[in-house]
Amino acid sequence: MQLHAGFPFSDAASIAGYLAELGVSHMYLSPVLQAAPGSTHGYDVVDPTTVNVELGGATGYRSLTDALDGAGLGQLLDVVPNHMAITGPENTWWWDVLENGPASVYASYFDVDWNPPESKLADTVLLPILGDHYGRELEAGRLHLRRQGGGFTISYFDHTVPVAPRSLDTLLGAAAADLAEGEAREELESVATAFGRLPHATDTDAASVHERHRDKDILRSRLAALCDEHPQLAKAVDARVDALNADPDALDALISRQNYRLAWWRTAAEELDYRRFFDINDLAAIRVEDPQVFEASHTLVLRWLAAGVVDGLRIDHIDGLRDPAAYLGRVQDSVPGAWLIVEKILEAGEVLPDRWPVAGTTGYDWLSTVGGLLVDPSGYERLLGVYRGFTGDEQAYPDVVHRAKLEVLDGPLSADLSRLVAHLARICERHRRYRDFTRRDLRDVLGEVIAGFDVYRTYTAPGREPDPRDTAAVARAVTAAAERRPDLDAELLGFLSDLLTLGGPESELAMHFQQLTGPVMAKAVEDTAFYRFVPLACVNEVGGDPGHPSLDLDAYHRVCGRNQRDEPEGLLALSTHDTKRSEDVRARIAVLAEIPDEWAEAVARFERAAERHLMTVTGAGRAPSAGAAPATLPDPATRWLAYQTLVGAWPLSADRLVAYLEKATREAKVHTSWTDPDPAYDAAVADFAAAVVGDRAFVSELEAFVDRVRRAGWTNSLTQKLLTHTAPGVGDLYQGTEICDLSLVDPDNRRPVDYDRRRMLLDRAASVDAVTAWRGEDGTGLTKLAVVRAALALRAVQPEWFGAGPAGSYQPLAATGDASTHAVASYRGNGPAVAGAGGGAVVVATRLPLTLEQRGGWGNTTLALPPGAWHDRLGGGEWEGTVAVGDVLAGLPVALLSTAELAGPEGGER
Repeated sequence: MQLHAGFPFSDAASIAGYLAELGVSHMYLSPVLQAAPGSTHGYDVVDPTTVNVELGGATGYRSLTDALDGAGLGQLLDVVPNHMAITGPENTWWWDVLENGPASVYASYFDVDWNPPESKLADTVLLPILGDHYGRELEAGRLHLRRQGGGFTISYFDHTVPVAPRSLDTLLGAAAADLAEGEAREELESVATAFGRLPHATDTDAASVHERHRDKDILRSRLAALCDEHPQLAKAVDARVDALNADPDALDALISRQNYRLAWWRTAAEELDYRRFFDINDLAAIRVEDPQVFEASHTLVLRWLAAGVVDGLRIDHIDGLRDPAAYLGRVQDSVPGAWLIVEKILEAGEVLPDRWPVAGTTGYDWLSTVGGLLVDPSGYERLLGVYRGFTGDEQAYPDVVHRAKLEVLDGPLSADLSRLVAHLARICERHRRYRDFTRRDLRDVLGEVIAGFDVYRTYTAPGREPDPRDTAAVARAVTAAAERRPDLDAELLGFLSDLLTLGGPESELAMHFQQLTGPVMAKAVEDTAFYRFVPLACVNEVGGDPGHPSLDLDAYHRVCGRNQRDEPEGLLALSTHDTKRSEDVRARIAVLAEIPDEWAEAVARFERAAERHLMTVTGAGRAPSAGAAPATLPDPATRWLAYQTLVGAWPLSADRLVAYLEKATREAKVHTSWTDPDPAYDAAVADFAAAVVGDRAFVSELEAFVDRVRRAGWTNSLTQKLLTHTAPGVGDLYQGTEICDLSLVDPDNRRPVDYDRRRMLLDRAASVDAVTAWRGEDGTGLTKLAVVRAALALRAVQPEWFGAGPAGSYQPLAATGDASTHAVASYRGNGPAVAGAGGGAVVVATRLPLTLEQRGGWGNTTLALPPGAWHDRLGGGEWEGTVAVGDVLAGLPVALLSTAELAGPEGGER
């Protein structure tokens, strides 16, 4: 559940009964701690010690917990250990840092480099909040000093920052000089002098910090009292404030004495001196590795976990932490045996580090696994060729990613790389063989090695032997760098490799390096390459690899076997708040790889139908010749993506398509971007999107093609949904996806969910069997709901079959016959000899449905069931021995069999 002011605790509580009836075991909540005002997601926490008042506060949370208890539901809670929002005074920790600099009691809480490469920023925090250069904004009168009581702030539109108490001496001294004798002049002079004598912000010893914080508050209270008691004094202070605001030089003099440097927002890319969440300036990283910070930020959540209010934690952005293993160990030490899952994106073949005490990931790896099963490998190769012919883009996917990484390192994360370069430079200076390398040399080597990483990060830490997998990842990256850049010094590359893997006194470089490779991967892959390389959009998903989009049956079963062995209680996800498109949109788009030639013909028809909206085709991003009409926009790759999106999400309104393409093109950063938008290009893309959706001829062609793939897409949806809720692991339902959901990337996938409609469909599912629902499937997803309901009911009746204990197992079942590769079958339960031994479940699902149809159906394909009698909890049939797959799947493209003595799909045994 995505909680926000429009869907608070009370709304979540109101659907607890519905979720319990559906068969859900736990409500999985987005962060509930106090977030920035108006937050729509909760990941921008400003106070980890308080329940979010916009969600209903502590009282509302207790009511939700009571409702979940009453419905028999547990609770999984999302926590954000890596960063906090720094949007204003509501984050009291950051406010104190801005006010007091290194002398703040919270200076060590945030990952600020107080001695950055830019010497002008020493002991100062860069605040890139201005819309233009500082001097221009100052002289335009957009910065204002304000007084409230005894405190002062500087405001810039909706941004507010505190004034360092020590810097008030001049202003208050001038105000005192304006007062006549007997108007509390001496008292104000005394306050001004006392402010100026506060310990300096660089005095960070404990006694000075204590004195500064004690006395500044006393002085502010004293000043506020003087202003209340002496109107003339208050008037004199405010007059000086007004005079300062009218004098750019005087205001600049005050601002220059602050513990922060106000700057144009673009300076962040190259000069920012605090670590962020990726490239979001308003989300500053905290040093949760510090026990004091851990305790301050986790006390409330861990108390809930220890008390059983919360049953498990979902750890957000685990790769952002300095030492994830140590952090997870600290959580487990606080609440031994806690069920933890981590938001960790695993690349192909990658597994979680052995030392992490977690149940598994949040399921992006599963999403990629089951999605790859639905992509026809040979059809994809043909589709890729059609795409290259249409777009003229011959780049291989790894090259797209590599280029995007270098762009990220030269752009939004340039400052992060600069800090790493400075660190490496200090190390090289201590080694005679490396001290002559220039910063450009070091930047090139670091940048290429980072760009060569094929995983998000490694996990080296002081005092621990390097994991061989980490050493191998570094070696691959170094090798890739050497191959791409033979001009790089080989000895320097080797030296860097040692620094990143051997630990020792210089291991700090590796620790910082590891916290940068993840953001680079995320920004370059998820937020760039996935929008540039789009032959088959359904595989451009978090954790996916568009360069290798397909998975065969053997590989799929190997993944499931490993999950049963190593992570039987990890999450399995199909849709999340971060997915680029919903599971049902992906399922329909996947069908295109089965019919690449038909898709090519369809695109040609779409192009002809949209011809009058395309105007003059002169090529994307190229300037037209003198006197020529403007270039056609969008470019071919964007049109290709638009057509796939329309097919996958149809019916789709013009507004939703326009919003999606705006995000897609700006994330691609080819012709436009969020930081450097091209208004003409953006307008042309929007005009095209609105025009084609509103064009009757285009829509007619579109709907004809959607009719061709809709049923196959639904088959894919049922297959991935049934597999998700019966494979080793814990199936996750993103809000509302128990029925048809054709959402696109956020914020489209965070639209309000109609739970009244879902209640109605659940009631209907109780009286309409799944086969009947499938025959009359009208796009509501009633069949999908029936599949979810049946799978969850069976898991509730026989949880041991699907668990980690001795009664649980996962065994592939291989079909035989001409269409055997289209059948995904497996057994869950107490070994293959189930008769009289506790029973089990058999799952049968269809893959590549259009190809199956083209080859004439299941034909002679059979499946040998484990011994015993089997009942189909979806189709209602009874089966035993070797069965024809076409008979088992005659009514539905999926089947869920259990030992016959169990009740049917109603699940009354619960």
